[in-house]
Amino acid sequence: MSEPRRSVRSLARRWWPVVLAVPLGAAAGAGYAVVAHPSYAANSYVIVVPENQGEAATAINFAQAYGRLAGQPQVLAAAAAETGHSRAELEALVHGTTSPDAPMIEITGTGARPQEAVRAADAVARSLVAFANTSNKETGVRLVPLAAAAEPDKPTTPSAQLDVAVGGAAGVLIGALVMMTRRRGTEPVPDAVAPPGTGPAPTTPRPRTEEAPARAAEAAAEQAPAEQSPPGQPVADGTSAGKTPAEKTAAGKASAEKTGAEKTGAEKAPAKEKSAAGSGR
Repeated sequence: MSEPRRSVRSLARRWWPVVLAVPLGAAAGAGYAVVAHPSYAANSYVIVVPENQGEAATAINFAQAYGRLAGQPQVLAAAAAETGHSRAELEALVHGTTSPDAPMIEITGTGARPQEAVRAADAVARSLVAFANTSNKETGVRLVPLAAAAEPDKPTTPSAQLDVAVGGAAGVLIGALVMMTRRRGTEPVPDAVAPPGTGPAPTTPRPRTEEAPARAAEAAAEQAPAEQSPPGQPVADGTSAGKTPAEKTAAGKASAEKTGAEKTGAEKAPAKEKSAAGSGR
């Protein structure tokens, strides 16, 4: 078998979960785009106008506040009667958004048909304008409809391209997880390792009763060579180690003569003292 073909087979054995999961995920996304019910969205715009010129910041602040009120029950009550939906259904179909640098409110309505989305957005926008203008003398601003909603020409959801991309990404994720699971299952089990902290058994120390004689023997062995002086070296008593018997005899005679002479001198000294004492008398 050639090397390229072998490499292809090796990659196929390793990456087959991803290769299989990505097309399946993309097909699932495309199937969802086909069977899902379409949803349309339409936008209606309302602007906040200050009563006094030069109060643009105040208008922006009130736009932020009224944008949050677009989904509240006091605003949705009047719009629900106009659209034929209940207040809970209209709350799920409509929401308002604002801009941080412009006094404008965007009312977005959704529906299964374009006409329903337009009707929901315009009804909530009119209800919000009527609710806010009842207190324009206290707030110093009033709401004015800026642009009515237009019928959308295509649904916002589902999107075939987006759903296929999401399905393919999900397939990559699932395939990678399957690969990781298979790799863990095929990894060899490592040999048993001794737990940390364990090692060779420590040697048992000898009792002190056995150590004392051994140390005494070692000390005696170290001192023995030091006490034996080499031949010809003088020792502590003044004699010479390693002499022949004749030399030892001569040395003994000389030592005896020296001792006798010392005794004779010691005996003569008292006699001289006595004679000196008699002549004095």
